[in-house]
Amino acid sequence: MRAPPSDLPIRFDDVTVSAGAVTVLDRVSLSIHAGAPTILIGPNGSGKTTLLRLAMGLIPPSLGRVTWDGVAQVPPIKRAIVFQRPVMLRRSAAGNIRYALAAAHIPKEQHDARIMELMALVGLLDLAFRPARRLSGGEQQRLALARALARDPTVLFLDEPTASLDPASTKAVEDIVRAIAARGIKVVMATHDLGEARRLAGDVVFLHRGRVVETGDARTFFQSPQTGEAKTFIAGELLL
Repeated sequence: MRAPPSDLPIRFDDVTVSAGAVTVLDRVSLSIHAGAPTILIGPNGSGKTTLLRLAMGLIPPSLGRVTWDGVAQVPPIKRAIVFQRPVMLRRSAAGNIRYALAAAHIPKEQHDARIMELMALVGLLDLAFRPARRLSGGEQQRLALARALARDPTVLFLDEPTASLDPASTKAVEDIVRAIAARGIKVVMATHDLGEARRLAGDVVFLHRGRVVETGDARTFFQSPQTGEAKTFIAGELLL
């Protein structure tokens, strides 16, 4: 499995998203490039999920422009997303992946080999024929990752995939994220866990109140944050 030609960079040019009278994202300008994982951090309600949905192409901006490799309104054929609480289909774990392969128009004769490859990647080969809805929360999250990879995306968006997992399941998901990134697939992931952000990030996007407050290389961000909001958040203090 390797990434096909890319939708990168993804650019947000002065993007605003509003829901009624509420501004969810406020004049965001940002570029997401190929490379190590980009991690979105910030308090609840800061706009992380909305930014992911925009980058995936699931929602349009209210104002401004989003482009993928310089082109607007690109179908999400090369992008995939995993939500915090993925929905499992009423079939086996392998059947969930088979469904995703069919939806991505992967030739049927390739399905069995791809299913085994993806199940091995996420460590679920022994559970391939177990009903997906009987898997544990951590196993379901790993299956959701495998299912998202069925179309060979160039960009994978993850919305707090470890938020409700125990430490062992969290480590398993983080290991898969590293393996995915090592295959040249760009990972853009939202998390509340600063330890996880430190472990995975190549670069960080810090949001607060719908604004991108600070961006940069992960090591520099965590060692020498430039804004008061980032310093407060990293210190674990309440950010109002």
